[in-house]
Amino acid sequence: MSKEAKSGLQALLTPEESVVVLIDHQPFQFANLNSHEPTMIVNNSVALAKVAKAFDVPTILTTVLEERGGYLIKGIQDVFPDQKPINRTLINTWEDQVVVDAVKATGRKKLIIAGLWTEICVAMPAIQAAGEGFDVFVVTDASGSGSKEGHDMAVRRMVQAGVVPITWTAVASEWQRDWAREETISGVTDVLLEHGGATGVAFSWETQLLATARAGTSA
Repeated sequence: MSKEAKSGLQALLTPEESVVVLIDHQPFQFANLNSHEPTMIVNNSVALAKVAKAFDVPTILTTVLEERGGYLIKGIQDVFPDQKPINRTLINTWEDQVVVDAVKATGRKKLIIAGLWTEICVAMPAIQAAGEGFDVFVVTDASGSGSKEGHDMAVRRMVQAGVVPITWTAVASEWQRDWAREETISGVTDVLLEHGGATGVAFSWETQLLATARAGTSA
C-alpha cells in the first residue's frame, strides 16, 4: 500500500473501489475458533456479506477442502445463494489463480478480506496482495484464530506489511459515508437492526419513539 493511500480522504473505503473476499468460514475452522466467541464471528461475517450486497460490492466466496472441512456457513451462502464458493487446495488463497483472477476481473484495488484463521488463511493472502499493489483491509472482527495470541500476532504482522485492520461496522460506515445517500440507507439499517447488537436494539427503540411521537402529533 502506498504512503498516500494510508492517510487522507483517499484512504477511506468507497463501494466503487472495493472488492470483498470471504475465506474459509467453514465448520472445521469454527471448531477450533478460540480468539473470539464463535457466534460473534458468524454474526459479523454474515453482516459483512449483507452490507457488501447492499452496496453492490463484488464479493468472492472461497473454501478450502470443503469435502473435509465442510461447506461455507449457511448465513453467508444465503446472502449469495447463486454463487458457488471457489474450493481450493492451496492454504494461501492468493496462490490460487482462480481467486486472483476473480479479484482482478473486478478492476478494483481496495481488497477487503475476512476469514478463518487469521494467522494463516487471512494473513498469507493479505500480505501477498499488499505486496502486489492492492490496498488491503482485513476485517478483524469477522476473522478469527485458534487462540487470541494467534489472531493478535497475525494482525500485528499484517500491519507491518501495510495491511489496514478494520471492523465490519467501519466498512459499512465508510461505504455509506453520508446519510443523504438514501438509496443505501434501508440496506444498511436492516443489517444494523439484525446484526448490530446494542446499536441495532437502540436504533429499533429510536424508531419506535419517533413513530409514537408522530402518531401523537397527528392525533
